[in-house]
Amino acid sequence: MTPAHHPTARLRVLAVDDVRPALEEFARLLDASPDVAETATADDPIGALKQIQAGRFDAVFLDISMPGLDGLELGSLLSRLSEPPAIVFVTAHERHAVTAYGIGAVDYLLKPVRAERLAAALDKVSRAVRSAPEAAPPGRAPRPDPDPLPVLPVETAGRTRYVRRTEVFYAEANGDYVRLHTRGGAHLVRMPLSRLEEYWAPCGFSRVHRGFLVALDAVRELHSDTAGQLLARTEVGDVPVSRRHARELRERLLQAARGGPVGSA
Repeated sequence: MTPAHHPTARLRVLAVDDVRPALEEFARLLDASPDVAETATADDPIGALKQIQAGRFDAVFLDISMPGLDGLELGSLLSRLSEPPAIVFVTAHERHAVTAYGIGAVDYLLKPVRAERLAAALDKVSRAVRSAPEAAPPGRAPRPDPDPLPVLPVETAGRTRYVRRTEVFYAEANGDYVRLHTRGGAHLVRMPLSRLEEYWAPCGFSRVHRGFLVALDAVRELHSDTAGQLLARTEVGDVPVSRRHARELRERLLQAARGGPVGSA
């Protein structure tokens, strides 16, 4: 039995919130709890995923409203791990509670969190940890990494729809947003292109220009326009390719054509 699952063991927890002052205050609350041995923090979902992949946590406390990948989506990814941590949502809104418990959350805390309410949540976490199955023995296949951002929430006229990564031909920088180009049209998401690249580069997307990211399997051909600009042709439009990215793009397309992995080089 791992130390994290011993009945009397104190907990190793991760707190995730994109608002740094709120994250620091909540981390102080956790540190003050006699049930907590160690508190780690992450101020964005991909940072949280990296920490979870690097080490074991008994529980993850997730804010819901975060850019790019919200807490509910991150919680859903974590719940599918072979050895998932206990998940507790921490939010200012009651309306997500049904969804949160549907994902398998141990508890749902409303901000501002009181110390006695946190103590009750940690007690639930401890009971969940004690009842969890034993960890896989050494030599067993490692748990799969959660898929980084397979869908993106898009707000349109007060409604939220989800655009799957597999639907996107290319992404275009648009100020603080990215414009996702799909067969069904273009969709704006509040996220810098550099952050989207961090999520999607291992999944077959390539940065081809300072303002563009393209799905390798969407590229039908490379051609030049009358001004000599190299373009990657996709079903939904041409994507400019800068000189500094041209060689890498050609190599990755060749690698993909040979059936090799299309992850980042």
